[in-house]
Amino acid sequence: MKRSVSVLSGVGPARQKILAEAGIESIGDLLYYFPRRYVDRTLTDSTVLQAGHEVTLIVVVQNQYVTHGRRGSRLVVQVRTLTGEGLTLVWFRGVPYFRKLIESDQTLIVSGRLDFFQGLQMVHPDFELIDADDQQALVHVGRIIPLYPTTESLRKQHLDSRGFRRLISQALELADLEVEEVIPDTILNSRALAGRREALSQIHYPESHDRLQAAQHRMKYEELFLFGVLMVQKKRSRAEIPRQVHPVSPGISKEFERLRETLPFRLTADQENAIGQILNAVGGSESGAFLLQGDVGSGKTVVALAIALHYIDAGLQVALMAPTEVLARQHFQTLVNLIGLSENTRIEMVAGQGAKTKSRQAAIERIRTGDANLVVGTHALIEDAIEFSRLGLVVIDEQHRFGVEQREKIRSKGLNPDTIAMTATPIPRSLCLTEYADLDLVLLRERPAGRKPVQTLLLNEARRSGLHKSIRKHVSMGRQCFIVYPVIDESAKLDLRAASDAYEELSKTVFPDFRVGLLHGRLKAAEKERTMSDFRSGRLQILVTTTVIEVGIDVPNATIMVVEHAERFGISQLHQLRGRVGRGSEESFCVLVSDAEGEEALQRLTAIRDTDDGFTLAEIDMQMRGPGELLGLRQHGFPGFLLADLLGDRDLAEVAHSDANRYPDIGEEARRLIRRRFQQGVSVFPN
Repeated sequence: MKRSVSVLSGVGPARQKILAEAGIESIGDLLYYFPRRYVDRTLTDSTVLQAGHEVTLIVVVQNQYVTHGRRGSRLVVQVRTLTGEGLTLVWFRGVPYFRKLIESDQTLIVSGRLDFFQGLQMVHPDFELIDADDQQALVHVGRIIPLYPTTESLRKQHLDSRGFRRLISQALELADLEVEEVIPDTILNSRALAGRREALSQIHYPESHDRLQAAQHRMKYEELFLFGVLMVQKKRSRAEIPRQVHPVSPGISKEFERLRETLPFRLTADQENAIGQILNAVGGSESGAFLLQGDVGSGKTVVALAIALHYIDAGLQVALMAPTEVLARQHFQTLVNLIGLSENTRIEMVAGQGAKTKSRQAAIERIRTGDANLVVGTHALIEDAIEFSRLGLVVIDEQHRFGVEQREKIRSKGLNPDTIAMTATPIPRSLCLTEYADLDLVLLRERPAGRKPVQTLLLNEARRSGLHKSIRKHVSMGRQCFIVYPVIDESAKLDLRAASDAYEELSKTVFPDFRVGLLHGRLKAAEKERTMSDFRSGRLQILVTTTVIEVGIDVPNATIMVVEHAERFGISQLHQLRGRVGRGSEESFCVLVSDAEGEEALQRLTAIRDTDDGFTLAEIDMQMRGPGELLGLRQHGFPGFLLADLLGDRDLAEVAHSDANRYPDIGEEARRLIRRRFQQGVSVFPN
């Protein structure tokens, strides 16, 4: 399995280089280059041939000739089956090529539909020439045939499906005695799984559809199980890192009790449970890592604050990192409003990289000495200049927006601190069992009492005047409105209205009597903060913006969200945007404006209109876009399984996840396979 593919007949330096570019360097790599699909070329009984049937036959060429007519040339090849039945093969395209390729007395295997025209015939059949080697091994014919993914560079080296079948046939023979099992025998028996050697053989050269299905099931389980083991070991590795023992307990926190008394609302049962779940799991010699997952408006920030106050009571510092400055300042303002004046909790804000103002330097010094014990910021927190005195807890909001290195760097500011990753984008359970399996899941499904569901409407351009009347009515009643556009500036190519041009029209022509603001990502930080502050305070009544307000912005008085060109947004984005309204006690509306007629766009918009549960929408989103795109995970090392499908194989993922937790100790061959297959495997299982 470890030997180079260069030991195979037909693999010289040129082929070896091209295979390496495709990630195939060893015999093992080649055996894990799985077919993309199969063609059933099981031989048909040639004594019972009937027109209208799909058949696969071994035939011998009798003769061939070309006829010419008004519609062009056609190649006619007369053949006989091994039982003497005669039929004709016909080609209308590629006549010179096929005429040169096919000669009398050759043996072919042909697959296609039988028709009747002056006798039995096949038009443009799939076929392959059979030489002596093929007849002996039946590598390409007379069975269920694998078809492999290929590229132009591979094809130039004759590594199409036929070329791969030849190489893999050799590889299976060479590796027969080298194939080591990577799944514990206990699991193989209890789960009735095929052995690894059997599965690899049947997945490339299946003897029947049942045995192929069993082989695919085994290999799907294998990659899910091994990825689960990787995640278990990742948790173990984190636990082995030395750390300060944090004297944090689920007991009474004076700061938290003071917060509870001043809150204008009661914590939901889900919030209370989440706080208890996390606090009961921390405080020991091993660091805790949690994924706090909740729908929009479920109160994640309050939960994070409640937990943070327990750390602060224990004399530790807490860092909260957000992906954008707008969101970081929103968190900062929310925390200041919730905590009020407190001698024990001293909040600091750090944003904007590299600034060397006196106020920033003073803030950095307060963090270094521990005088600031609740620090909110953007990725500016990972700058080398930022040093913590006693960092005990890191809270990362919308963690999928940060790379692995950024997340690890903020954790490195302390001695293996506990971590809470927060996301307002609900994650399907199958993804939690894979991509986030090294984190303990904490769920918030319940919404705070008193909030009314947001009514979602789908309107086309023809109803714009009515929409403007509704906005005017609600704003005149003292409410506020977001109007979101997908782009900042006009784009002739995309034919989209843009935020900047819409702002000019809305502020000067449509709503000249209202105070309209503009917010987008290219504004300077000070301008963004001033605009958001004006909107929060009510000085601005209508905010024209881009998706910069997609996550975390909390303006309870905003009751209308208008999304222009709604077909340009994904389900998750639309749900997040809708979550910016309905955060108070007043009835709220989300209006999706679109003239889209495409089926996929209409499916997305209809799903948002008909469903307000983020977890349900996350499942729909994953079905439509696939798991790797759902949270941009392809950019952050998402495993991209070879066979397993996190939509269709959810139950299998559950089983494999459970087994990985019970049997995490694996042998060197399994470790080698993990290193080769998964990006994180190299660091978790070093050579």
